[in-house]
Amino acid sequence: MDSVFVVFHEYEMSAGHDDSKFIGVYASKELAEAAVTRVIKQPGFCDYPKGFSIDKYEINKDHWQEGFGGPDPT
Repeated sequence: MDSVFVVFHEYEMSAGHDDSKFIGVYASKELAEAAVTRVIKQPGFCDYPKGFSIDKYEINKDHWQEGFGGPDPT
């Protein structure tokens, strides 16, 4: 296995504020899609069905290689 598939759900709660839920990590895109099919019927998720994303990640690789600007001052 050279890669995994990560499922998240995200939606905008109010202006500028997002809510993100980590659903899981799966060995294939088909398994990730099956996870979405299972949870999309649950409360909250069913109200925002377009909020799901499936991203493929290579394992044993750095995916964020830059620094970051620190905490948000707000």
